[in-house]
Amino acid sequence: MRHGPAGRPALAQVPPSPAEGAQYQGLHAAAWRGDVQKIEKLAAAGANLNARDPHGRTPLHVASFARQRGAIRALVKAGADINLLENDRYDGVTIASVADDEETLRVLLSLGASAKQVTSRYDGTALIAAAHLGHDGVVRQLIAAGAPLDHVNNLHWTAVIEAIVLGDGGPRHQATLKALLDAGASVRLTDRQGQTPLQLARARGYKDMVKMLETAGAK
Repeated sequence: MRHGPAGRPALAQVPPSPAEGAQYQGLHAAAWRGDVQKIEKLAAAGANLNARDPHGRTPLHVASFARQRGAIRALVKAGADINLLENDRYDGVTIASVADDEETLRVLLSLGASAKQVTSRYDGTALIAAAHLGHDGVVRQLIAAGAPLDHVNNLHWTAVIEAIVLGDGGPRHQATLKALLDAGASVRLTDRQGQTPLQLARARGYKDMVKMLETAGAK
């Protein structure tokens, strides 16, 4: 497993590099540039809407990474599968969630993308990824879209636990935890060592999180 600062698990997302973007052709190139007319023309000519680049990214993945919302709409309208995973098992929803790209996420969800998929090498969800990063607005969108509140990933962490153990205890991670608790996320599920969210927050000295968890009935 790759790790980031302080031994934290690194997000495995690999967006297209500028060099890759420059080499794209066909629908991938049109998606990368946000060329809606080209997408429509290629789709009408029978282009494969779910074609893969060497990293397994479809044009819709590319458009999601590039924040090309018009391209996303055009691809879905033409029949592209909105819920496919690329090689690192990310979908458009998780791509937008990790990027803290609330507007692209809003577009994807409005077009029927699922907030419930198991994604990433950690067998997680977009909600867990967003909670890890303290993307509280994204978290609220995903909760409203029916994301599973208590999914446990292969690190044995829930969104609540990730907001604590991978967060900094600051305002955005606090807002993330509050959104999860307000939605009814479990405060009883433990990590692999049997530690509860309250114990984890106390161990890190996150006093505001401790108060929130105690108010929610955590033990």
